[in-house]
Amino acid sequence: MQVMVELSLYPLVDDFIGPIAAFIERLNGYDGLSVMTTSTSTQVTGDYPLVMQVLGDEMQRTHEEVGQAIFVAKFLNFDAMQSRKG
Repeated sequence: MQVMVELSLYPLVDDFIGPIAAFIERLNGYDGLSVMTTSTSTQVTGDYPLVMQVLGDEMQRTHEEVGQAIFVAKFLNFDAMQSRKG
C-alpha cells in the first residue's frame, strides 16, 4: 500500500527556516520516497512502512536538534494501481 503524507513543520525557534530546510533536505535523501515541497507544506509519497519509518525517524531528529517543534500532517493511503484509474 502507498501513502501520501502532507506535512507542515513549525519549529518554535527564532530561526525557523534552517530547521525546515534541513528536514526537507533529509527527506529528499531517501531512496523510494517522492518529495514535493510547496510554500506551505511538503508531500511525501511512497510505500507505507517506509514513509512511516522515515517520518518517525526524521521528526524525532528534528525534536532532538531543535527542541520544540510542531508537525501538522494529513495522511492519504492508496493502492498505486487504483490511483491510476482516476
